[in-house]
Amino acid sequence: MALVRLEGVSKTFPGGTVAVRHVDLVAEDREFLVLVGPSGCGKSTVLRMVAGLEAPTSGDIHIGNRRVNDIAPKDRNVAMVFQSYALYPHMTVRENLAFGLKLRKLPREETRGRVEGAATLLGLTPYLDRKPRALSGGQRQRVALGRAIVREPDVFLFDEPLSNLDAALRSQTRTEIVNLHRRLQATMVYVTHDQVEAMTMADRIAVMNEGALMQVARPMDLYHQPANRFVASFIGSPSMNFFEGSIENGTFRMPGFSLPLAGRLEKARGFQGPAVLGLRPEHITMANGKSNSVDARALVVEPMGNEILLHLELEAGRAIARLGPDPVPEPGASYRMSLLGENGHLFAPDTGKSLLV
Repeated sequence: MALVRLEGVSKTFPGGTVAVRHVDLVAEDREFLVLVGPSGCGKSTVLRMVAGLEAPTSGDIHIGNRRVNDIAPKDRNVAMVFQSYALYPHMTVRENLAFGLKLRKLPREETRGRVEGAATLLGLTPYLDRKPRALSGGQRQRVALGRAIVREPDVFLFDEPLSNLDAALRSQTRTEIVNLHRRLQATMVYVTHDQVEAMTMADRIAVMNEGALMQVARPMDLYHQPANRFVASFIGSPSMNFFEGSIENGTFRMPGFSLPLAGRLEKARGFQGPAVLGLRPEHITMANGKSNSVDARALVVEPMGNEILLHLELEAGRAIARLGPDPVPEPGASYRMSLLGENGHLFAPDTGKSLLV
């Protein structure tokens, strides 16, 4: 296997559209790296440049010890799994798996061994003689994975491979890909717009926005220590709540609420002026006599079974709280809510950068 290294990689399309802006990124050997971000942020373009399907406008791409900018896709020893299964409908599963190996003129016995090995790994052995139309969506996706596995590449590249599956199959296939990574010990770079996929699958996550890298870190580090407001808002569901206010003499103040900067927030004590407080939904709770509480009106109640999402209107703006399943709040009722500011984040309103890093 091999690492993937991008050094100052940019991509500008004809007409001046900048898709990727000076990306420095490393996928370590045997790492599962996920690129995540909203549609149009440049993540798929990065993947296509690694595969050789797009040429970078500037910068260098290395796979292992090779600079691959000028190497053809077929010679980079990478395998790409696309959103569409791209299976040949007139071929059986066995023939689909073997097709790329036949083009490379591998010996028949080696081809058969690789195909049967991949089929066993993915649970496809009973379906080897079926054609794609006789398979479920999940089985077709496994065939697409198998076609990549038989090539024994240095790097696996995944471009939103689960987007065509329903929720249950997405969860199942997500688990299969993670287990596959553990068994193969392969370098994998995976693109998705779904932050739940990113959080549950990745060794590390690279968050992109408008063609630029926002932050690269382990999933829980992104969740607990976002480098800027964009990362804080994109990672986590429901999204982080934001309240505009200001820091004055070591205290954050917003309408109806003030918060002395202590504990982890003490890093921002030297800051003066407008600031934004970020709180995860789980850090807004029923007051029940707790300090740092505010009056709020329940707008919408969303019972989720094991939890309740409560949409609130505060003097400082709207927010979402994540509560336990009981008791169920009443829409339209007023409640005293505690803002657990010691778990909060502070951001500069102009740059969006965290004031705590």
